[in-house]
Amino acid sequence: MRVGFTVTKKIGGAVVRNRMKRRFRALAREVVPGKGIPGADHVMIGRTKGIERDFGLLRSELVGALDKLRQR
Repeated sequence: MRVGFTVTKKIGGAVVRNRMKRRFRALAREVVPGKGIPGADHVMIGRTKGIERDFGLLRSELVGALDKLRQR
């Protein structure tokens, strides 16, 4: 499984974008190996409120999204 991250300049400067990517990397290491779809590419897209959002909430949303995809 491969994971990619997309964080545009719309959400902030380099410091903010890099912080969002670090959060994504931590989430990917924690969640994707167990909940990801084998053989698929996973792309996480950074949104404006992602930096302010609680890490636990981000984790639960990612788990929910991957579970929803697995049902298809």
